[in-house]
Amino acid sequence: MSSHLLLRNARMGLGGPVRHVLIVDGRVAEVSADPPPRGGAVESVDVAGGTLLPGLWDAHVHSLQWAQARRRIDLTSARSAREAAELIAPHAGPAGLTIGYGFRDGLWPDAPHKSLLQAVAPGRAIALVSNDLHTVWLSPAALAAVGRGEHPTGVLRERDCYDTMAELPPPPAAELDRWVAEATTAAAARGVVGMLDFEFADNVADWSRRVAEHRIDVRVTCSIPKDRLEEAIGRGLRTGDPVASSAGLLEVGPVKIFVDGSLNTRTAYCEDPYPGTDTRGLLETGPDELHGVMSLAARNGIASAVHAIGDLAAGIALDAFERVGCPGRIEHAQLVRAEDFPRFARPGLVAGVQPAHAPDDREVADLHWHSRTGRAFAYADLLAAGATLELGSDAPVAPLDPWDGIASAVTRTDDDRPPWHPEQALPLAVALAAASRGRTGIRPGDPADLMITESDPAALEGEDLRRMPVLGTLLGGRWTHRRSI
Repeated sequence: MSSHLLLRNARMGLGGPVRHVLIVDGRVAEVSADPPPRGGAVESVDVAGGTLLPGLWDAHVHSLQWAQARRRIDLTSARSAREAAELIAPHAGPAGLTIGYGFRDGLWPDAPHKSLLQAVAPGRAIALVSNDLHTVWLSPAALAAVGRGEHPTGVLRERDCYDTMAELPPPPAAELDRWVAEATTAAAARGVVGMLDFEFADNVADWSRRVAEHRIDVRVTCSIPKDRLEEAIGRGLRTGDPVASSAGLLEVGPVKIFVDGSLNTRTAYCEDPYPGTDTRGLLETGPDELHGVMSLAARNGIASAVHAIGDLAAGIALDAFERVGCPGRIEHAQLVRAEDFPRFARPGLVAGVQPAHAPDDREVADLHWHSRTGRAFAYADLLAAGATLELGSDAPVAPLDPWDGIASAVTRTDDDRPPWHPEQALPLAVALAAASRGRTGIRPGDPADLMITESDPAALEGEDLRRMPVLGTLLGGRWTHRRSI
């Protein structure tokens, strides 16, 4: 039986006219100045001047880590290693593992060390995860639990961090799935209709299980970790293909490949050394290996998503896309050499950027990328060069809330500090489109993946834009969030 939903008196986009929108079987069927005749089977909702916009996508999420971070001890306020240790100590119980999340040590006056955690919570198993997910700091008891009791500092970065986190005892799988499902509902309340999941897991299998067992309120593009590429090829997975038995919610995504590390851990691979050191960061995947992996993926219908934060890493990623000649994504692109901006205009290439990171990391960038920050988080320059931008959060590095990223992209700040490099701000319409997978309007035939905001975003700025009230979200014409309408 067909489903019909009529949205009456909806403002169509930024500063647009008020119209009536008929949705039939999950798609926009009609946009009209006069309401169409109402049949008995039509649900009619008066939007009362709320603004109707394409639903939002978060183009870079780590779903499991985000779901867990929502329940971990918050360390974002710590201004030193000692302060972080003191924040976690009251929560460290005699049994089990206590996990904190969100510390940033790039500006700390002291160094994290296992002895600090032992001093404030003797014998307790503690793991503290950095905001950028590239560092984990463990107590002696936690180190012993993962067979690393002899580690000299308890601070593990990059590959050692990822391997160690995988060895820590997780919550029960059923509980994790419930947490992830709840996180999708929370995202829908912010207008989110989809996300690209870069979790280090078998995302196709994990999300298939969640869709079968839980209400999932977003569409998910399921990436493939580099170390699962051959397995994915063997299973016949191809980027863009729908995942069977997922009710249209899931599709296969790209393979994720790391070229370098991150800014906060000083492992982003850069042309200039980090101040006071002779290191330029970490080259995790060199040019020849990157070319080989991307070529293998492309031959088997799998696109590549290449993590590149430093300017040398971005250049290596661009070289690889040119050599292989395939479509794909460069994730982060936080620092770019001047000569590389035009290369982002390559057809089929997307720059997946996270604007909330710019205000979060501005002080660290000013310190470690001194004199180069004019080309850091340079979204306006990427846009002017012809790049295709998609906005993400990198949740849990930033909250899974596209309005946070949109506001940061437009204002280049997130508090009372003056805008940081305001010349790199994006126009609101551009930021909204980049947060909506390129959708700029609502037309007959479009999927009814939509959101209704209380105010016209064009009338708001700063914190009002960041905290945008969302009245309703529709996924294929199904309400995933509804408030006051």
